[in-house]
Amino acid sequence: MYRNASRLFFLSILIMLFACAPKRVEIPVYEGKSLEDALSSYKSISSIETTFSATFEKEDTEIKGDGIVSIADSGNMSMRIYSFGFLVFELSSKDGVIKSDPQIDKNKSAILTYGLRDCLYWWDIKNYEVSENQNDYILLNNQRQVWINKKTMLPIKQVIFLDDGRELDITYENPENFGVFWYPSKLRIEFAKYTVVLRLKDMSAIRRS
Repeated sequence: MYRNASRLFFLSILIMLFACAPKRVEIPVYEGKSLEDALSSYKSISSIETTFSATFEKEDTEIKGDGIVSIADSGNMSMRIYSFGFLVFELSSKDGVIKSDPQIDKNKSAILTYGLRDCLYWWDIKNYEVSENQNDYILLNNQRQVWINKKTMLPIKQVIFLDDGRELDITYENPENFGVFWYPSKLRIEFAKYTVVLRLKDMSAIRRS
């Protein structure tokens, strides 16, 4: 009887563990779908809002915080970053006019405005040429270069070419389903001596009617 009770106990524990374990959602495989169709499925998105955790790195200095950003495909945006529940940084960009509190230098401004806009709207690349390797499509124009995985049709990395000749490097990892679409949940943006690592927690999008 003791053995039967023990077996039932362990069986009930296993059932509870499997019932409580988060279900793993498989990333869709889009092999056979054209690159143009994959990109066009995103192009009706006019604005994105996402919450995130951020790590700002410069040499041996590291600053962490949580934030929220709302950004339109035009580049207009608003961002707030909090640390321990307190607002520590606020930024807005409208029609190319950037305001922040506290003020930041041009390098940080480039990352958090032009860089973040093109980083999130990775599909919004125009007049591009396409090459490919075994695993990826590579899209290139005068402003950007984007690597898109052939199976998932999601970005792997991106390089943004700035007017002054410098480059902003972006890598994408950990695709997640945010309900509105699949999107890499970890983004690493590198520019000059600065690095920003964003981990997206939630995301919503507004599409044009």
